[in-house]
Amino acid sequence: MIRYFTSSDGLRLAYRDEGSGPVVLCLAGLTRNSTDFDYMLPHFDGYRFIRPDYRGRGASDHAADPADYAVPVEMRDVLELLDHLGIDRTAVIGTSRGGLIAMGLAGVARARMTGICLNDIGPEIARAGLERIADYVGRRPGARDLDALAGSLARFHAEFGPVPEGRWKQEAVRRAVETENGLVLNYDPKLRDAFLRDMAAPRVDLWPFFDGLAGLPLALIRGARSDLLSMETATEMRRRRPDMIFANVPERGHVPFLDEPESITALKQFLGSLN
Repeated sequence: MIRYFTSSDGLRLAYRDEGSGPVVLCLAGLTRNSTDFDYMLPHFDGYRFIRPDYRGRGASDHAADPADYAVPVEMRDVLELLDHLGIDRTAVIGTSRGGLIAMGLAGVARARMTGICLNDIGPEIARAGLERIADYVGRRPGARDLDALAGSLARFHAEFGPVPEGRWKQEAVRRAVETENGLVLNYDPKLRDAFLRDMAAPRVDLWPFFDGLAGLPLALIRGARSDLLSMETATEMRRRRPDMIFANVPERGHVPFLDEPESITALKQFLGSLN
């Protein structure tokens, strides 16, 4: 069930709150929403999963100014959601953009973090992956319907090996909405403006944010064919954090679905390590 709260700047933001037990905050990718974790959840009992739709994504209100589609603003929204729910401490599973938000949260609200799992994201982001995202972000799907979009996604993600039956159709349903005028994006197209702005901005050194995770339980799940998180960066992350749980998921690019056996094993180990 989708629920809502109001942000400090007046946006109605959506989230899902399911299960009971230790809290796990699930933060989706750039253009994604709370359904990003649908594949993972059936494998885990005994946890309370909080899954927000960032502003401009899914069922949440769009921002009046695309400049508000920024990691610091999304960090603020997440902290306000935790306050709204009365949650003092949480683990975080962050996919891509969500992992950047997670590292930021550990910097400003470390006492509220019980551990962080990064899904195909790290302190260095490969330019090739960013350029691939820039090719499609904010652009209306050219496919005529969801079935055609599923076929397009399968071709676009040719680096992925075998996936479960019907998976690309499931992905199509999560990424677009059918209307009488064709498919429209399930997020604000103005997110493109914000993404291109960030790409053009001077590069920020994110290694201090990663190093700031010292002492927190940490896991990294990487798609073995990822074009966003290089193996070199993952290797350096492991060098700096020898205790980091690591899974290099075969037959996956950016990003693993989190229901692969390697992903599930790493997630169970990560969740089991939390205090």
